[in-house]
Amino acid sequence: MENVWDYPRPPRVEPSKRRAKVELGGQTIADSDRALRVLETSHPPVIYIPAEDFADGSLSPSNAGRSFCEFKGFAEYLDITGADTTALAAGWTYPAPTKGFEALAGHVAVYPEKMGRCLLDDEVVRAQEGDFYGGWVTDDIAGPLKGGPGTRGW
Repeated sequence: MENVWDYPRPPRVEPSKRRAKVELGGQTIADSDRALRVLETSHPPVIYIPAEDFADGSLSPSNAGRSFCEFKGFAEYLDITGADTTALAAGWTYPAPTKGFEALAGHVAVYPEKMGRCLLDDEVVRAQEGDFYGGWVTDDIAGPLKGGPGTRGW
């Protein structure tokens, strides 16, 4: 078991030991054994998959603009398409991450709740509550988890 309160702040980037898979519109749009995990106090891991492990044509720039993370820098949002389904602003990337997070360059994170399914190995991931963080919740993650109503200010 991993308790999210044992994760560091500022966050840590590390290789995932599990294969990451993303499905949308009934199609596998990403499959990677090279994913990274970002671990931050109170959050389930956010999984970042190399952009080249996404299906051709599944990633496109979003009109949602960008946001700023005090640790990782500016994120740009992506629309994600699988088969005949497009999820708007469903992913993000850090084109020029700040010092300490350079490994995230060229990687994409997705909001699990906007995908058909996300898996780590054969386990279907549950989405972190809320619409801000995008954590991947699995059976080996313990909380309480930030993200749900009333937890944003923790």
